[in-house]
Amino acid sequence: MKQIRTICLASCLLLALSCQEPKVAGTIGADAEVERRVDSLLSRMTLSEKIGQMNQVSAGGEVSNYADALRKGQVGSILNEVDPVKVNEFQRISVEESRLGIPLLVARDVIHGFHTVFPIPLGLASTFDPALVEEGARVAAVEATGQGVRWTFSPMLDIARDPRWGRIAEGSGEDPWLDARMAEAMVYGYQGRQLDATSMAACIKHFAGYGAAEGGRDYNSTFLTERQLRNVYLPPFEAAVKAGAMTLMTSFNDNDGVPSTGNVFLVKDVLRGEWGFDGLVVTDWNSMGEMINHGFGENRKDVAQKSLEACVDMDMMTYGYLSHLEELVRSGAVKESDIDQAVRNILRVKFLLGLFEDPYVDVEAGKTVQYAPEHLAAAQKTAEESAILLKNDGILPLDPASVRNILVTGPLADAPHDQLGTWVFDGEPAHTVTPLRALQERFPGKVTYVPGLVFSRERKARFDDVVAAARRADVVLAFLGEEAILSGEAHSLADLNLKGSQSELLAALHATGKPVVATVMAGRPLTIERDLPHCRALLYAFHPGTMGGPALANLLLGDVNPSGKAPVTFLRTVGQVPLYYSHTMTGRPYNGETLLDDIPLSAGQTSLGNTSYYLDYGAYPLFPFGYGLSYTTFAYSDITLDQETYPTDGTVKVTFTLANTGKRSGTEVVQVYVRDLVGSITRPVKELKHFERITLDPGESRTVSVGIPVQDLAFVGLDGVKKVEPGEFQLWVAGDSASGTPVTFEVR
Repeated sequence: MKQIRTICLASCLLLALSCQEPKVAGTIGADAEVERRVDSLLSRMTLSEKIGQMNQVSAGGEVSNYADALRKGQVGSILNEVDPVKVNEFQRISVEESRLGIPLLVARDVIHGFHTVFPIPLGLASTFDPALVEEGARVAAVEATGQGVRWTFSPMLDIARDPRWGRIAEGSGEDPWLDARMAEAMVYGYQGRQLDATSMAACIKHFAGYGAAEGGRDYNSTFLTERQLRNVYLPPFEAAVKAGAMTLMTSFNDNDGVPSTGNVFLVKDVLRGEWGFDGLVVTDWNSMGEMINHGFGENRKDVAQKSLEACVDMDMMTYGYLSHLEELVRSGAVKESDIDQAVRNILRVKFLLGLFEDPYVDVEAGKTVQYAPEHLAAAQKTAEESAILLKNDGILPLDPASVRNILVTGPLADAPHDQLGTWVFDGEPAHTVTPLRALQERFPGKVTYVPGLVFSRERKARFDDVVAAARRADVVLAFLGEEAILSGEAHSLADLNLKGSQSELLAALHATGKPVVATVMAGRPLTIERDLPHCRALLYAFHPGTMGGPALANLLLGDVNPSGKAPVTFLRTVGQVPLYYSHTMTGRPYNGETLLDDIPLSAGQTSLGNTSYYLDYGAYPLFPFGYGLSYTTFAYSDITLDQETYPTDGTVKVTFTLANTGKRSGTEVVQVYVRDLVGSITRPVKELKHFERITLDPGESRTVSVGIPVQDLAFVGLDGVKKVEPGEFQLWVAGDSASGTPVTFEVR
């Protein structure tokens, strides 16, 4: 059995920088020798054995329950088995007791960490730090492969502009550019820049458009045009394919009436044809069978045929391929050559991962990498960078010397399970360090804990015990938010306010006159406008994972300066859905007209204007995309372009000065936005095209130059062709999507 090595993260990153990405876009890096081995093995397989490779089953119970199917070669992959002893037994039967000895591909939902849990993906995106996100994915791969898992169903690349949708927690938010950079980082992290025994195949999902589910209801239909798909929803997938992602998952939804698992245009034409993807395509759990519910197929045989025709290689938990493909081949309804191609894609991944050389895992060595100190350190740093400071009147950071009595309250103050967030199958609450524990360790004897609410949905009429404790405290730290179960798959919400009596708790604390600092831990951007007046500062931490407690303590006390930025727009009210920064301009844009509540009842006014806005809430969000405060301040100046006009194959070079004008060291996430003023179709008012983190000491300034390839301004226009359209453009360099003054350039 192979020895699993503990990987030093620093060494991994150095190795990553020295390795080349796959040379052919769309291919997963197989060389001629791998292809020869794939073809040789395929030539020796019976039709039944080929179809067996296309079948994925969920493990449960004893290995012996699957032994007969394994010996017959009827299983190509198992998921949901993380006991390395059982994994080895699964592999032993497959390798030593089946005719051809083909190893299994062992899969698991490792979404934001394995045992060491990192912030949820929406929190990862808040860091705007691809290198750190890659490091976290590498940690997850090292821990998961240490227990035999070689395939994860991550990253999720669904653009999500509706926070009602529970799975917004699992992605990178609303912006294609940010999503694409996070996609690349996670692919590189899971798989490694160079494949070895710790490489875990990434699975980019859900293909495609799933995040636009109607009404924010999970599994619901989407209605995206081909142009919308190509300009907004597909670019992150294409970036991940170019980064070498080895697998892809189809989505549950239908788009314009065609379910993804049977969508020939998306999978066969775009993914396989245009992008040249030769990796493994797997259905989502029973998404093949669910096409019957959609009314897109009559029975399992029908949807199995449609899935194969769409170039889907592996069936997860429908058993449609296993039950019907032989019959479909005999009848002539499907070609065995199509089955051969699917099996090639499966075997190629197995060969590249080295499973034929050594399918086993060293049980004892795998234990040593779980919760390694460097893994916990990486998780804490990521949690620190992911938190977003949304409000601060100067009370933060707290001065430890002036604090004698701290009241810690709220349902998330000591909630080790909920702090981990959604999609955590292997994270162990016993290893979670909560804010209460971290603060008690920092201030022994000075922390009073009165939870107020036991869990986030609890309703309570009075808070006498909490209020009494608040009156005795120097500062109140309220930890609010969502239980983990309120976000994630199938956990959509129509009301995005803080649940239960949390808002009432915060208001009661504020009424004591004592300084109140709120920290929100949640799986989505909640509508917190009504809560902001009841706290002097608010720190927003998308469920921060195992080390969230120490991270939040460091942020509140100023050991770490907040640098997180919003990867999604924060709404004032759920009625604004969808509201996102990169919308197109209407013919009647909002111009600041008076809101309904500002008109006296006696005015007799019959019109409040005729522009695009809500009479009661205006046109703007609570906080824009890219927003986030710091304990210092930054100033942008001298923003200049190197030219006034650029060719379509040129690079726009923008130079500016960034200065730290405050009294603390801090990191600013510099964001560059561009607008195409006139196009063959209406264009977004702004599009993110670059970001980077820059750290400055107090009083320090730096001249920064950024290059934006003109080809990054290309889009699919009226003629259906992706290209840069000549014309006038605007460019902003700022700290969020709503700030800055544009400079103008032209493309000819």
